[in-house]
Parts: sequence; C-alpha cells; structure tokens
Amino acid sequence: MLMKEAKTKIIDDNRTHPTDSGSAEVQIALLSERIRLLTGHVTSFKKDHTSKTGLMKLVGQRKRLLAYLKREDKARYEKLIKKLKLRK
Repeated sequence: MLMKEAKTKIIDDNRTHPTDSGSAEVQIALLSERIRLLTGHVTSFKKDHTSKTGLMKLVGQRKRLLAYLKREDKARYEKLIKKLKLRK
C-alpha cells in the first residue's frame, strides 16, 4: 500500500494543473507505483495467488488508461511513457 507522503509526491509530479488529482496521467502513475510494489511481493511469495490476481487487475486497468490516453492525446501519452519508463 502506498503511504500518504509517497502518494502525494506522485500526484505532485504528474499533475497537469495545480488542483489536478485524477487525470489519466496521475492515475497511471499511481497504478504504476502500486504495480511495482506488488511485483516485488509476488516474486517473494510465489503461492500468493490472491495478490497475483490483484496485480493482473491493476495491470489491465493501467493498460486501459494508457490506451485511452493514446487515443485522446498522443503527445501526453508519449511524454508520460518516457517519464515513467514504461516502454522501450
């Protein structure tokens, strides 16, 4: 689980305007951090199938948000991909 300070920092780093807390960029960044944390847990505890299922749901949600952002604004999509280092 993300701590409040970490979550606030991620939101501050990815917001599009000063009061933004729910844009696609912010949501994708938060999901990416949760995915990174869960990936470490799942690699340590291989038999924890519930966490693995949750991880797959988060990956799918991030995938849908990235597809939406790519469809709506390609420039914002490219900028976010580079910033979060999601694809090579």
